[in-house]
Amino acid sequence: MNGTQWIIFILVIQLIHFLGTWKLYVKAGRKSWEAAIPVYNAIVLMKIINRPKWWVILLFIPIINLLMFPVVWVETLRSFGKNSLLDTWLAILTLGLYIYYINYFVAVNYVEDRELHPRTALGEWVSSIVFAIVAATLVHTYVIQPFVIPTSSLEKTLLVGDFLFVSKFHYGARVPMTTIAAPMVHDTLPILKTRSYVADVDPATYRTSIWNKLQLPYMRLPGFKKIKRNEIVVFSWPADTVYQFFKRQAGVRKPIDKKSNYVKRAVGIPGDSLSIVDGYVYINGQKTVLPYRAKPQFLQTVTVDGQFSNAAIELLGRQNISGNVVRVPNSSLQQDRAKEVITAMHMEVIKTDSSYTYYSGNISNTRVKEYLKSEDMNNMALFNLTEEEAKNFTGKEGITSIQKFAYTNKDSSVFPQNAAHPGTVDNMDAIYIPEEGKTVALNLDVLPIYEKIIEEYEGNTLKVNGNQILINGKIADTYTFKQDYYWMMGDNRHRSEDSRFWGYVPEDHVVGTPIFIWMSIDGINDGMSNWKIRWDRVFTTVNGEGEPTSYFKYFLIALAGWFAFDYFRKRKKTDKK
Repeated sequence: MNGTQWIIFILVIQLIHFLGTWKLYVKAGRKSWEAAIPVYNAIVLMKIINRPKWWVILLFIPIINLLMFPVVWVETLRSFGKNSLLDTWLAILTLGLYIYYINYFVAVNYVEDRELHPRTALGEWVSSIVFAIVAATLVHTYVIQPFVIPTSSLEKTLLVGDFLFVSKFHYGARVPMTTIAAPMVHDTLPILKTRSYVADVDPATYRTSIWNKLQLPYMRLPGFKKIKRNEIVVFSWPADTVYQFFKRQAGVRKPIDKKSNYVKRAVGIPGDSLSIVDGYVYINGQKTVLPYRAKPQFLQTVTVDGQFSNAAIELLGRQNISGNVVRVPNSSLQQDRAKEVITAMHMEVIKTDSSYTYYSGNISNTRVKEYLKSEDMNNMALFNLTEEEAKNFTGKEGITSIQKFAYTNKDSSVFPQNAAHPGTVDNMDAIYIPEEGKTVALNLDVLPIYEKIIEEYEGNTLKVNGNQILINGKIADTYTFKQDYYWMMGDNRHRSEDSRFWGYVPEDHVVGTPIFIWMSIDGINDGMSNWKIRWDRVFTTVNGEGEPTSYFKYFLIALAGWFAFDYFRKRKKTDKK
């Protein structure tokens, strides 16, 4: 729904409100026309139901208004003496249309000084719950939202089991696009495990279906900063087609704001030229320098004296084992099709000496193993380590050397998944990170890089006719971007699904930035009996210089101080009486 359509929709809602309430306005001592003026009619209605004027603001905030509308319907009925439980349910189940019946067919009188407090304990409880949900949803949607880290893509910067507070106001909160959705949940209803929103996306065009015209256009509240290079960012996963993480299911297309949330580092920002060489990111030809707290991990070839001992494996970390090493005699590689077999098995050269070539990978086929005369190396293996760990572990527990490993055999498995632009997760040619308003030359060679932006993210029709590119039916040799884009990568470089696979992250997919770790549980995915709290990470900041510092003890001291102050304050009041 574009801006014009949304205005028309709002006017239709105002007409529906006028037709269903104008007689009630008159019975409350107001003019009938006051029920027809947008916004003003809501202010008047707040006076009629004796509720604060600031409630009007809540009626126009997406998602929050879904909670407030039923409250206002019930309050309107109660202002005219309709207080029964049946009246309440009829108002909610008819989506407020029960008020039409009261307006035209029931003789009711306006109760000017009605009791606003619930008459029963149950009513008090329900009222408190409703407004707690409204307040929590407002904070959750527009200010700060809690997240938990489920995967290791940002280890050892953010750990699996870190519970985060993510700020939405830093970059400006994104106004929900899906206007009919359950509050306080994302794409799935808990327990029921069903979709939490009303929307469909056409799998062919990626656009919302014709019956779902209530989608709002992309809007963002003013923020106080732009995304800086190498900041950690939470965003809607552009390539999301899953109903639920970690479950194999048929794919689904989702509205932008209901796509799964990812957290990565924005290594490339609008206007950058980005390339990857041996696992290192280069921006405009310069090797990028990560913040102090960033601890990127890479595959490392570890060699030990003799064979791996348990002590060496424990030192390196069993969870960091990432592959074995195979040795093939150079004489075998001279055989017909030997190198073709090696390539087909996606094995990468680690090193070569006068007699052997060493490969990362695994040969499980006995016939191939015999054909290549290969053998598994008991003294070499791949581990996932930081460069600091690689340096510190060398010379300990029989470890003779640790050498950084990088994939070099280019193929089309990485962005843009096109044979004309091959690469690896560790080596990618330079690409431009699009900036809003900037124009690039367009031809068949670069089209695969920008194809998804043009067609899916920016809503154009795209066709290729021979050597011609047609955008919205017109021949195009340039393209001007409508929004900014980012390149997101995990610090755990070989255990991260990121922009290297699915490309750019549009600005309208940005959710916020993590600012605070309020809890951290080791073994979060291993069952509650295996949970261990990482106390040194509780109440630590995500960003900043130097090692993270836990502020938990200061929080406890402040909390104890507050309780002591409150106790003596109340005691002092009691003594005065």
